[in-house]
Amino acid sequence: MRIKLETLFRYDYLNMKRAFLAISAAFLMTVGCTDSDPSTTEKRVAKGDREYGGAFKLNERDEFQTLFPYAIIDAVSHRIAGQIYEGLIKLNTRDLSIEPRIATSWEVGAEGKVYTFHLKKGVMFHDDSCFPDGKGREVKASDFKYSFELLCTKLINDTIPNLMFERTFKDKVVGANEFYEAESGEIAGVKVVDDYTLEVTLIQPSSSFIYIMAYPAASVVANEAVEKYGANLIVGSGPFMFGEFLEDNDELTGEPIEKLVLIRNPNYHEADRFGNQLPYLDSVIISFYNSQKRELALFQDHELDMILGLPAESVRDIVEQQIAYFEKKPPIFILERSADMSTQFYEFNLANPLFGLDANGLKVRQAISYAIDREKLIEKVLSGEAYGPGIHGITPPSFREYDNSKIQGYSYDPEKAKQLLAAAGYPDGENFPTIKLELNSGGFRNTSIAFEVQKQLSNVLNINLELEIVSMSKLLDDRRYARGDMFRSGWIADYPSPENFLLLMYGRNVPEDTKEPSILNTPRYRNEAFDKLFMQGVMGDSLSARYSAFAEAEQMMMNDAPLVILWYDEQYRLIQSNVQNFSINAMHYRDYSEVYIQAPKVEQKTN
Repeated sequence: MRIKLETLFRYDYLNMKRAFLAISAAFLMTVGCTDSDPSTTEKRVAKGDREYGGAFKLNERDEFQTLFPYAIIDAVSHRIAGQIYEGLIKLNTRDLSIEPRIATSWEVGAEGKVYTFHLKKGVMFHDDSCFPDGKGREVKASDFKYSFELLCTKLINDTIPNLMFERTFKDKVVGANEFYEAESGEIAGVKVVDDYTLEVTLIQPSSSFIYIMAYPAASVVANEAVEKYGANLIVGSGPFMFGEFLEDNDELTGEPIEKLVLIRNPNYHEADRFGNQLPYLDSVIISFYNSQKRELALFQDHELDMILGLPAESVRDIVEQQIAYFEKKPPIFILERSADMSTQFYEFNLANPLFGLDANGLKVRQAISYAIDREKLIEKVLSGEAYGPGIHGITPPSFREYDNSKIQGYSYDPEKAKQLLAAAGYPDGENFPTIKLELNSGGFRNTSIAFEVQKQLSNVLNINLELEIVSMSKLLDDRRYARGDMFRSGWIADYPSPENFLLLMYGRNVPEDTKEPSILNTPRYRNEAFDKLFMQGVMGDSLSARYSAFAEAEQMMMNDAPLVILWYDEQYRLIQSNVQNFSINAMHYRDYSEVYIQAPKVEQKTN
């Protein structure tokens, strides 16, 4: 039966925060007597010389937008929701390989189209007042059917679309498109065989489908929780439960600060290789400071356990100032550097005639790409914390066996930039209108980059770039509805394949009605030849065939220049040495279930 959502969801970001503040009090009354109280400090020894207890404290520089799995498109919300909800499979945080989660095993039919998942028995939803007596019930295959139908439901309410359908089941699962368009009462390709067996049938083989099952959007949710909380959903079956959403003032600066507290799920079904029930931590505390300087101060005071994403200059300063902390045996701080599957770029609004898909629009877009000195951005603004200056395609150079260096991108060429702008009808920027770049601050990194780009475009092309700094929620919304000229954007891989980046440019995801939101392809780029090559890559019967088609499609897209590729991310990570079992990976995929707090062992000297 089709799920009716219209009366369930009345949602926006401010209302979400108010709702979470109210939910926090009620929820803590429900779970406050469990051993997952976030105030717990007692350490309990586990098998394998590990320890239970403690809090893992980290900071995010952007606010999370939602914990409702079907509306998540930002990285911060994704990282948080991934601890509350879980699906059939998960990724290994070390090598990003596929591992079982609620599904203990699965088989794929001979044609690669039918997936049969076998569910673990005894997996329970979080305890919550939405269930009888406040006790979470067992997860069944029918709950996944319900959750997948939510995933394929078109509107959350009259104005907010389901943001995850296009990234997951669209054009992949039999009957998903028809269900989304309300042409059928169920998804034909999702079948409950019995309480612990689920069958999913694809339209055609897809190498990415199994990775999609690790998305928060493919997680299982309970209909009781959805009916109670709507888009303010907080109940899953993951290792951590929603604890508190706090609004307070920073003790040092007096500025308002928000914190989200996740607390241990005492009924979690997974155990580690020693047989210890997970998770180890009592809580995960996430603050939202938009200041790298404040982050560093808190880390040095041991009020944060990790910082991810510091300029090389800041790293050098802290190493020089606290060299003893790194040289001590064992060290107090640990510094790591890693490449990311992440690309930063600006988007053109191709619905704007200035940047349209005609010949002059192409020249303008290419001129802007050639006018940017990325080497200067990386060295002077980012202090070397990025790949570059060689820019190729939208895919970063961190994929195995996919050589993005063969994609011809845009290097700094001011003379070529001037020639292209003149050929478009704007010699030396004459009569070129002021254009607006909309961006979020991102810990001031984004604004620093934008100021430098503004200066470069003025010096090289004599054009004016106006900056508008907005909240992340407004930026996401304006991009979807094409309300502006240019937008700051970026993408972290959802699964380890170039397909995930090229999906952003797939033209069939652009609505015909220009007033409708474009969820993934926010520049509204359309090229039928690109779409054909992209689908060849999706359906390829070998890795080499898929990657060959993707590379050809990517070169075609880069020639059309719907984006200004700026740099590929790499990250410095500072972490307290007492944080154990927390792996870093190129996708920033997080799983705190096996993280534990324990002082590092002192090396014993031998004679």
